[in-house]
Amino acid sequence: MIVRKFLQWSETAGARDRARAANALARAFIISDLSREDAKAAEAAMTILLDDPSPLVRLAMAEALATSAMAPRSVIHGLARDQLDVAGLVVCCSPVLNDQDLVDLAADGRAGVQRAIAMRRDLNPAVCAALAEVGGQMAVGEMLDNETARVARITLRRITERFGDDAGLRSRLLERSDLPCDVRHALIMKVGEALAGSSFVAGIVGHSRIKTVTKDACQHATLQLAGNIAGDDIPALVEHLRLAGKLTPAFLMHTLCVGNIDFFASAIASISGVSGSRVRGLLVDGRRNAIHSLYRSGGIDSIVCEVFVSATLLWRRATQVEGGADAMAITQQLMEQYAQAQTQAHDQNLVADLLMLVERMNLDFRRQAAKNFAASMTFEAA
Repeated sequence: MIVRKFLQWSETAGARDRARAANALARAFIISDLSREDAKAAEAAMTILLDDPSPLVRLAMAEALATSAMAPRSVIHGLARDQLDVAGLVVCCSPVLNDQDLVDLAADGRAGVQRAIAMRRDLNPAVCAALAEVGGQMAVGEMLDNETARVARITLRRITERFGDDAGLRSRLLERSDLPCDVRHALIMKVGEALAGSSFVAGIVGHSRIKTVTKDACQHATLQLAGNIAGDDIPALVEHLRLAGKLTPAFLMHTLCVGNIDFFASAIASISGVSGSRVRGLLVDGRRNAIHSLYRSGGIDSIVCEVFVSATLLWRRATQVEGGADAMAITQQLMEQYAQAQTQAHDQNLVADLLMLVERMNLDFRRQAAKNFAASMTFEAA
């Protein structure tokens, strides 16, 4: 009877009157203590209002129901698939919508609805994964800005795969403290590619130098990344760099000389197939020949292995004295040991190239030491 009278009235009432009535009806449903029969009638009336030709009516109903856990599920589902200004309110706020509902709504592909999902509080990892897979750029950006969204590490990897070329999303990802180290490195490479292709940067450093400059910057950033991670993150970054062909002798030599032994040992274990504990044991107290064999099993050229063995023994000796390993001292001693190296043969040219890297490293360490000394003197003077 109530529904029939409501329908008869709505046939002649204006849109604004119908909207006020729809809002009052929805509020009564969630606030008033209606009998079972009245509640059923009210739900039937709201279901009919889903087809009202005026969006004002549906919006008024959405405003009353959006934040209530008591709202009828069938009505909420209907509103969630309405036009954006109606659907967005419900999708963003309604506790009636469960994770599967949100995944299905994200799959519909409407950008505005995806953004509304991304702005929900305490967004579940499964919904975040769905948005990362099918969401548009703006929706994914909203999700990354949502501090309450629980975004899994694997989801961050997928976002990087899809949107790593977008500067805005790259920036959001790089700002995250929970970003996996291998994903961070992939984004660093993306930044390098973007800089290398920038006409603005080319105008500053010159077209002839831009590739060298960006390559050096990326390598420096990778070394910094390798030096700042620990524990479970190390194997993931090592494997990522191995697959990307970045575990070069030059890179490995740098990590060894600076004393980043955890990373260096994990890298050698990865390329040699020797267990990590065995590698660490050889680095700490293995014989010279055993260390040489270890490096050879990793595919490092035989004569280059000798340089690595020498660097390893220098590092080991430095850790046994007060003050510990000093990268500047290790590189200096390594240069002195090989000062008379000949460069005629191909293999010896490889050694010469590696020693040139060691010399550049030594100069960098000396520069940094001078800057640190100057800064300390300035601080004392102040």
